[in-house]
Amino acid sequence: MYENLIAKFLKPRNFYLIITIAFVVWVSFFDRNDVYSQYSMYRQQKQLESEKEYYESEIKKIKQQHKLLTGDTKELEKYAREKFRMKRKGEDVYVITESQTK
Repeated sequence: MYENLIAKFLKPRNFYLIITIAFVVWVSFFDRNDVYSQYSMYRQQKQLESEKEYYESEIKKIKQQHKLLTGDTKELEKYAREKFRMKRKGEDVYVITESQTK
């Protein structure tokens, strides 16, 4: 009885089918590059690409601001007054903040 079962599964056609299924299962679940690892690397790649786009846009903004500030002294003075609250001698600076009431 078992000889017939073993002989049936060891036929070349079934043998190759079993080996192929075992290979697919091994590669899909037990290999270093299994399906879960591939998916997590794919997600990480997409996240890093979106971060790259963000930082490239920020670099572009900073370069434009740098070009503007190095080219015009009035813009430089305006930037210093707004960002760092600098003032000239004899000037009074009043900082107005919006209250957040609901």
